[in-house]
Formats: sequence, structure tokens, C-alpha cells
Amino acid sequence: MINKRLLIKNLLSHNDENSFYDKKQKLSLSSKDGKAKFLKHICALSNANPSNNSYIVIGVEDEENKIIGVDFFDDSKIQNLVNAYVKNPPKIEYENVPFPSLPRHKVIGLVTIYPNNKIAELLKNTWKYRKGTVFYRRGSNSMPFYGDHFELRNSNAEIVEAIEKNASNNIELTLNGVFDFINNHHPENNPQYKVFNEQFVLCWAGKRKLINKEEFFSRVDIELINEQVRIFFSSLDDVQITINKNSFIVTEYILLGIDKSETHYPLEKTIINFKENGQHDIVKEFLFKPPKYDANIIHLIYNNCIKIVKKIAKNTTLSAIEYEDVLRLPTNFLICYLHGYLDVAEHLKKAKNYVRSLDDKTTYIKYKEALRIIRKVQYQ
Repeated sequence: MINKRLLIKNLLSHNDENSFYDKKQKLSLSSKDGKAKFLKHICALSNANPSNNSYIVIGVEDEENKIIGVDFFDDSKIQNLVNAYVKNPPKIEYENVPFPSLPRHKVIGLVTIYPNNKIAELLKNTWKYRKGTVFYRRGSNSMPFYGDHFELRNSNAEIVEAIEKNASNNIELTLNGVFDFINNHHPENNPQYKVFNEQFVLCWAGKRKLINKEEFFSRVDIELINEQVRIFFSSLDDVQITINKNSFIVTEYILLGIDKSETHYPLEKTIINFKENGQHDIVKEFLFKPPKYDANIIHLIYNNCIKIVKKIAKNTTLSAIEYEDVLRLPTNFLICYLHGYLDVAEHLKKAKNYVRSLDDKTTYIKYKEALRIIRKVQYQ
């Protein structure tokens, strides 16, 4: 197995980006230009590496090669984006890799582009890039190809194979990973490990609580130590955990409601299956069935949220009641979205800086959670 943290270190040791790896400070898949640039790099790296893996490392300051981290990204449908916009799409995988130097809520993102041996090109127009465009790598740059015939060339297989071999996991790295995980979590979160099929080491931690006599966990963190990959992370949401001989199952819930009348709704189930042949897979099942409220009440909530955002945009002082409403702005906008107000994400983003500056940091966490759930619902 490849230790992904060590793999990232090995990639970054090639200080300059090249034809088999790229590095980014962050991804902006919610914007047209950010999505288009991501697809451009996927196509270019795939075309430059027809017989070996290629990589994008996310959360690294480019000039100084400094590890700064990004938020945990749990969007398993990122492959759908590539499939929708790319002809001959390569298989890609996004993984969250924790680093001891980063805060617990930050990771380094690792995008693996698996070899395709086919020419990847844009299937449709996206931003300023036209349908049918083929991209390739020239050193650290992803460039459009303007010639008559693009030829796939296998030039990186040996060096990438050597980098991956040097990132192979071993007993020392596994033990260090377990101790790092346990030492980095508070005792009240009960950090622990479990071994599956005598080879997979899974560490997890979470704060236990009982809700209506049912066991839930909050602030849950789950890592597959063999690969040094964070599989699940929750800042606020409550989850239920089920463990059997070959599987670790996490069911995530979200708390929704108007005012203080809130209910837990199952959002998504993540099933980690460990196989006898040294393989594992992760299956996600979307469970969410949103609540339905009176349309007139939702319309009033929507208008109130829009009014608050407009005042924030104009730097107008909020009343005491409006300030209290800001604390519920992410949840209220999310409820509006689930009732057909599909523009709420753009309105919510206008309040980002204001929400992030609040003393109550819970509101900003809810802001990010609301956008995450909107993204998940859109993919469904």
C-alpha cells in the first residue's frame, strides 16, 4: 500500500511542477473558471501520462512549497464532473491526507489521475475553453494543443513508479500513524483503532452522546492508517457508527428545522469494505429526504435572509433581531434551497466574510456545511 502522506512529500521534493504532477493552493469548483481550470489540468495530466498515475496536490503555497492545507473535501461525485465534461475521461480519486503540522480540521488534498491511454478532450464548452480542445503538459503548464494530430507519449512511467515505490507503507509508518492519531485527539473523544483482516488499521475518534436513547457521535475523525488518508471528518454533524468483521459503516445526520424545532435527518451512509485480497473499497449511499414546510413560511424566511445579506453587503448595521437571524442564516438558506430556491448558494456566499468574522465560529462551520450539503444534493 502507498502511504499518501509520504507520497505527497516525495512529489513536493520535486520543487517545480512538471508533466506528472501539479500543485494548487485550493480548488474552486463552484466557479466557472475554477471548474474549467481543474478540468484543463485533468485532461493535460492524463494526456501526458498514458501509462502511469499523475497527481494534483492541493493545499500547498506554490512559490515557497509551503504546506498550508485546505478543508476536508468529501465529495465522492467529483468523478461525475469529469465524466460530464471530458471525452475519454480518466478515472480520478480525491483523498484527504492529514499532516501533523496542520490544524485538525485541515488536510492536504490529493487528486490521483489514473492512466487512461486515450486522448482526453473537452466534451463541451466550459468557460473560455471550447469543445474538442486537447490539453497537454509543457513542464509545469497545461497548454491547449493546436496541431493536427496529438500523440500520446509515455515518458514518465519509470520516475513515477520510483516515487510510488519509495512511498510504500511499512510497520514503522503504520505504528507512527496510530500513535499520531491517538496523541492528536482529546481523551474525551476516545481515540481508538481497529484492525480488519489482519492488515488494515483504521483509527477513529468521536464524542459520544445519547439522543432519544440512541448512540451518536460528534466531531468524528476516521483515518485509514495504512494509506494515511482521512476518510471522514465532521465538525458538527452527528453520526452513528456500526462495525462488523469486514466493514466500518458511518451514517451521517444533519439537524434541520425552523427556529428551535429541529430534527435529525439521515444524510449519507459511508461503507468501508475490507476485502481478503488486500483491497478495500468505499461505497457511499445518499439517504437524504428533506423535510417539507409551509410554502408561505419558507417564502418569508427567504425574503428575510435576502434582506439581511443586502444589509451585510452595504455594511449597514444589523438590528439585535437581525444579528440573531445571522446565526441561523446558513441553516435557513439551506432549508430554502431544499424548497426550490436554487439561488441561495450565491446569496449565502455574499455573507461569507461577515459570517467568518463572527465571534461565534459555529456559524461559519454551519456556513461551510450548508454549501457542502447543497453540493451533495445537486449531484444527486
